[in-house]
Amino acid sequence: MKLASISYYPVKSTTGHEVSEADVLPWGLAGDRRYLIADADGRTLTARVEPRLLSIVPLLDGDTLTLTGPHAEPLTVTPSPAALSPVTLWGREVELTDCGEDAAAWLTALVGRPVRLKWLDDPRRRPVDPDYGRPDDRVSLADGFPLLLTSAASLARLNDWITEDALERGEEPPAPLTMRRFRPNVVVDGMPLEPFAEDEWKRLRIGEVEFRAVKGCARCVLTTIDPDTCDKGKEPIRTLSRYRKRDGKVWFGVNIIPDGPGHIAVGDPVTIL
Repeated sequence: MKLASISYYPVKSTTGHEVSEADVLPWGLAGDRRYLIADADGRTLTARVEPRLLSIVPLLDGDTLTLTGPHAEPLTVTPSPAALSPVTLWGREVELTDCGEDAAAWLTALVGRPVRLKWLDDPRRRPVDPDYGRPDDRVSLADGFPLLLTSAASLARLNDWITEDALERGEEPPAPLTMRRFRPNVVVDGMPLEPFAEDEWKRLRIGEVEFRAVKGCARCVLTTIDPDTCDKGKEPIRTLSRYRKRDGKVWFGVNIIPDGPGHIAVGDPVTIL
């Protein structure tokens, strides 16, 4: 079994980037989800509510972030530590730095209502849910945990189910879903991997970095939005609800926490401990 792909997402709920290698930090991959977009009331805005955020392509170059979108010329942002203000993320407040009026105007022009770009200067400020992590575990601006892992075998099985169910309904099967729908950080592949085997993992090693698998990932409506067109559909939630529903939620992937910093690369062996 090996590491098939690595992705990071500089701004929460915008386009991610697939890379061949990455540094693993205690709170996630380097550069992953250090920015988010907040509304006028200080609440996190995501593509669940505003799919147009997926049309933003953020590029990191050192400390400089460049935003490219369909509505305006690219914008370059270089944040610096400043006065902090609270932003609500999943019902909890996190203190973030505002990235200024130019960024606010650029994003507001895209979504059509006042929003602002916020930056997490120090990820040590945000703890992982204590029900699943250790007291010193930290996370950037990801939903809850430093990294999300998915498997190619699980996606293949899900696409088979989608095809089978469409034929059962007398419908033309849709094109297979890509892993981009699920926004993972790491994807594993290869023998002897079985579909959804990751549900049972407790500890694993990718290359030389060890991780704890702490919680399955409950999936939301964001997975039903095509990342290329921003159009909403019924899949994969419809099919996951039939085959992968428990506790009133649907599940795909597993959240993992690194036991320390390190470096990973595509092709690294993946070992279940």
